[in-house]
Amino acid sequence: MTQTTDAAAAAAASEAQPEPTRPGRPTRAHRAWWVAAVTFVTIIGAAAFRSLPGILIDPLHQEFGWSRGTIGAAVSVNLALYGLTAPFAAALMDRFGIRRVVAVALMVIALGSGLTVWMNSAWQLILCWGLLVGLGSGSMALAFAATVTNRWFTERRGLVTGVLTAASASGQLIFLPLLSWIVETYDWRPAAVTVALAALAVVPFVWLLLHDHPADVGQKPYGAKEFVPKPAPVPGAARRALTVLFAAVRTGPFWLLAGTFAICGASTNGLIQTHFVPAAHDHGMPITAAASLLAVIGVFDVAGTIASGWFTDRFEPRRLLAVYYALRGVSLLFLPMLLAPSVHPPMIFFIVFYGLDWVATVPPTLALCREHYGEDSAIVFGWVLASHQVGAALVAFLGGVARDRFGSYDVVWIASGALCAAAALMALVIRRRPVPVAALS
Repeated sequence: MTQTTDAAAAAAASEAQPEPTRPGRPTRAHRAWWVAAVTFVTIIGAAAFRSLPGILIDPLHQEFGWSRGTIGAAVSVNLALYGLTAPFAAALMDRFGIRRVVAVALMVIALGSGLTVWMNSAWQLILCWGLLVGLGSGSMALAFAATVTNRWFTERRGLVTGVLTAASASGQLIFLPLLSWIVETYDWRPAAVTVALAALAVVPFVWLLLHDHPADVGQKPYGAKEFVPKPAPVPGAARRALTVLFAAVRTGPFWLLAGTFAICGASTNGLIQTHFVPAAHDHGMPITAAASLLAVIGVFDVAGTIASGWFTDRFEPRRLLAVYYALRGVSLLFLPMLLAPSVHPPMIFFIVFYGLDWVATVPPTLALCREHYGEDSAIVFGWVLASHQVGAALVAFLGGVARDRFGSYDVVWIASGALCAAAALMALVIRRRPVPVAALS
């Protein structure tokens, strides 16, 4: 009887032991990483249009005689719509799915960029580049990355946000030297066609490979302990975006995040991306050399943003923001002394430093939105991004006006440095206690 009992216990114990892993059988990567990879490539392809405005200011000024303020106005419309469209795009993704919204956005970008080839009036530039490309790009904004991250990842969100944010800089790295060479060698029109083709080339990848939700492929979000069913489509995308906004504006963190991010946009997209190439050209630097420096910013932006995502998973986001803005402001104050006809070591140091800090602000800003606003964080971040682009739009326009008025960009660099110092102080006063999610319902 004892032997029988012992044998039964031994058999039960052997059945309880997990089956050993077969050697030579690699573990399959979670589908979330494949979705993140497709998103990364999509944003890279769409980033081509972001590389063009700074290169076109001088060619359009020379061909049509338009002032830099007029051209800057078209760029400012583009930048403003890029931000203002983002929260509605995030809500549309909840209604119609990520794949449909992104595919349509890429086709709108291609249409707007392609139509600029036939323009001959400033209003056409505002219509094509400002309105169409602005609407399309707004649907491809960082709210897209936030939606993918929120749906597909429970762990490593800061790192993934950093990687997807860096994709825009990678696209700039790939396309900016090419587009500047096309403009100098041929004309600005072939460059605009290249942007349109790049946007169209990404559409098939989006349609075939970008899944809307982990439940579509029967998986849990990466790092989740339980299966998450796919939520039902949310009707009334515009109403939801506005409802979330009206609730968020009643909270202090929203205004602080929106204010700091407006200064972020002013000192990156509005200032450096739009006006660095013509400012360097004012000092005798060839356009290709200046555009290459801007592309180098994109190289180090990738490293800086990914590192910022890693830091965000480990350190307090608001302190990271304060450090990023303070360092950016100091570097801008030195820029007027660094511009010269040729590239020299201090300028390279500025480019590397500014690249590391370029959009390092995104992961901690998104983390703070997620902390304070929960499930509505992607839409709230879309509105915060709107403030980013409004700040960028103002400086894109005012920078051109300042150049026309004063004959140089010096006052713009100094004013932007002072604004970054203010952003550092604003980041420090963001309170840590999260706003109850129920307050936004």
